[in-house]
Amino acid sequence: MALSYKARRRWSLVILLVGLPLYIIVAVNVVGLIDRPSILVELFVYVALGFLWMMPFKFVFRGIGQPDPDAPKDEEPH
Repeated sequence: MALSYKARRRWSLVILLVGLPLYIIVAVNVVGLIDRPSILVELFVYVALGFLWMMPFKFVFRGIGQPDPDAPKDEEPH
């Protein structure tokens, strides 16, 4: 079942405002479990985790910055 545009906008807000901070906290704690690696290894791990969090949610964020495709089209510009 595909999500509507409004549902995807709402879910993207929830993901960004709640899920992303929680993911950052978990990622920092997981990296903190190992002894402090070199700065380049640590940077690589954080960059990889930064890309990894968004992969399952790609379908939610796709097209959110565009106008609502289901909205009625106005004939006259305001």
